[in-house]
Amino acid sequence: MDPGQKRALASSEKGQAFGISAPKGVLLTGVPGCGKSLAAKCTSTSWGIPLIKLDMGRVYASLVGASEQHIRHAISICEAVAPCVLWIDEIEKGLPRNRGHVGDSGVSLRVLATFLTWLQEKTAPVFVIATANETVLLPPEILRKGRFDEVFFIDLPNAEERLEIFKIHLTRMGHDPDGYDIEKLTALTGQDEASGEGGFSGAEIEALVREALIAAFSEADELGRDPRLEQKHLEMAVLATRPLSVTRAEEITELRRWSEQRAVPATGSFIGPPLPFPFEERLMDILQSDRPEKPGAQASQPKSR
Repeated sequence: MDPGQKRALASSEKGQAFGISAPKGVLLTGVPGCGKSLAAKCTSTSWGIPLIKLDMGRVYASLVGASEQHIRHAISICEAVAPCVLWIDEIEKGLPRNRGHVGDSGVSLRVLATFLTWLQEKTAPVFVIATANETVLLPPEILRKGRFDEVFFIDLPNAEERLEIFKIHLTRMGHDPDGYDIEKLTALTGQDEASGEGGFSGAEIEALVREALIAAFSEADELGRDPRLEQKHLEMAVLATRPLSVTRAEEITELRRWSEQRAVPATGSFIGPPLPFPFEERLMDILQSDRPEKPGAQASQPKSR
């Protein structure tokens, strides 16, 4: 049983009666451009609750005590609008690991301590989604169990996922995916079996579709005809793109080695056994029931889906 099914079962009424608490959040790490930030946005939209982005760069200030006040203020805002999803992008940039010296008079350590204490002890229904590209920069305290429910590693998309990504972006840009050889494009953007390198991320596939559109439009303008996106434009865009998995192959290899024993693979098949009940609906019930009731306010009825 995969982690999603385990969490779904744990969020059932029997699971709650057994003493299992509502989920706290997840840490998403992996190859850049593979959808970590998009996952936070999709989670908020899917659950129908607000998405709050915490910019760690704006937490820090020059005045003494201001940074600590800012992080406490941000936390209070999240709890006031709960249930919500709190998205912290590239958390390692704002909460770096202490490597034996502190050049900011300990401000970053105090901000980290405040955040970690809240993450561990919070009771408000705030689901935290943090993303990180360089996990080695994260302090070990933030990776231990109890801060996040799970650490997921998002790798380069497999063939099945690349095919769906092509279909999504072609459709979004006004072109019928059935008019193109998507299977060939999927194979061209995959990993080279001989070298073990290559493989396009979701962001790179989106970029190459845009480049193909520009090439098709420019070609049509030179020939004085109506623009039309053809298979050749897409294939030429693929061949002209050097993916991150080639230019930064060593770093991606290190990321994968780090994740082998420390994170759960997020990539999987789209086809799987059905869950025993609608997980998202049950999760929303839990979040709503855990929400602290404001003084003088009447309990609101849950929205029908």
